[in-house]
Amino acid sequence: MQKGDWAELAIPGAEFSCRVTPRARKTGIERDGTTIRVAVSAPPEDGRANAAVAEALAHALGVAKSRLTLLRGTTSRDKLFRLD
Repeated sequence: MQKGDWAELAIPGAEFSCRVTPRARKTGIERDGTTIRVAVSAPPEDGRANAAVAEALAHALGVAKSRLTLLRGTTSRDKLFRLD
C-alpha cells in the first residue's frame, strides 16, 4: 500500500474502528466494511503493537501518526482511533 491511499477518509474528527492481529508474519492493512483489519509484526508488549497500528493507519491515511489518538482498546484487539 502506498502512503495516502485512503486520503479521502482523512477527515478531522473521524473515528476508525480497527481489528488488530499482533505478531503477524508481515504488516498489512485492509478495509472490511466499517472495520479496518490491521496485521502488525510487533508483539503486544509495552504498547509496541499499538504504536505499529497507529503508524500503519497513519501511513494509509497519509497523515502524521501524532494526529491519531487511541480512544479505546489499549489492551484489546479491537481498537478505536480518532483523527485529530
